[in-house]
Amino acid sequence: MPRISYLDFSAEDPERAVNFYNKIFGWQINKWAGPMEYWEIKTGEPNELGIDGGLSKRDKIGQWITPFINVSSVDQYTAKIEAGGGKIIQSKTAIPGIGYTILFKDTESNTMGLFEENKNAK
Repeated sequence: MPRISYLDFSAEDPERAVNFYNKIFGWQINKWAGPMEYWEIKTGEPNELGIDGGLSKRDKIGQWITPFINVSSVDQYTAKIEAGGGKIIQSKTAIPGIGYTILFKDTESNTMGLFEENKNAK
């Protein structure tokens, strides 16, 4: 069964947000070495209850915190979302060497994402 596994945060000022979350909650936040400006957030130890996430610079209005659901195939779940009345708002996007994502709105206009792990993503 697909589960929410990741939270994507956005911020007007990422460095300010990094300082806030680190100071308030003690989260370990490190700049990602990947092809885009992004910070990885570790909220606890791997065996503890909770979800990790990431932080990016907010580039559009209405972009706040987005939960991502791990799925076996973004393509298969895209079809299910559309058939179930949801709307794809960001088509399949590759994160090179990591996997694929999409963003969608459910029937209640909640924005969520899907993530498919695939080390061959280009």
